Amino acid sequence: MDIKQANFVISNSDVKKCPDSNLPEYAFIGRSNVGKSSLINMITKRKSLAKTSGRPGKTQLINHFLINDDWHLVDLPGYGYARVSKKEKKTFQKFITDYFKFRKQLVAAFVLVDSRHEPQKIDLEFIQWLGENMIPFAIIFTKADKLKPNALERNVEDYLKKLSETWSSLPPHFITSSSKELGRDEVLQYIDDINNNLETE
Repeated sequence: MDIKQANFVISNSDVKKCPDSNLPEYAFIGRSNVGKSSLINMITKRKSLAKTSGRPGKTQLINHFLINDDWHLVDLPGYGYARVSKKEKKTFQKFITDYFKFRKQLVAAFVLVDSRHEPQKIDLEFIQWLGENMIPFAIIFTKADKLKPNALERNVEDYLKKLSETWSSLPPHFITSSSKELGRDEVLQYIDDINNNLETE
């Protein structure tokens, strides 16, 4: 897929105010310091489409971006470790879960996981929640350039092994690096394949 156009559409905290369109949506979500904004900018080849920050938890709204006038990329707030109050976290949690439960245009979610770390409870719980709510998703391992190849392979294998304890079939997964543009083509091909299947249904 060649991304010729990537435009910001709207930010809001109410799923009812999301764009009223029939275009498929792909939501990106992960822990607050997982490198989500950098990944989105890498995938779209727009340096500042998604706001990056040295302070985790910068994304605090549902952000819609229109890609090639064909589909929406949705940037969701990170979960965990954001420097916000408990009340704000509860608010984020509600509109994130509302988005996943009620947004009919959502085709698939991408759960971002830092490849440098062992499986984190908060990620595993969120992945389990997606499964229980029958929401299709794939896993994106980020920051692959921060590890040596053997360590990266071992960490990914350990993660998938942990998931296999509760999942009979594993979700698709991608290994990425925003600085090296690693995994970009694979993620976009995955989206393109789904979009093509939707058109033939």
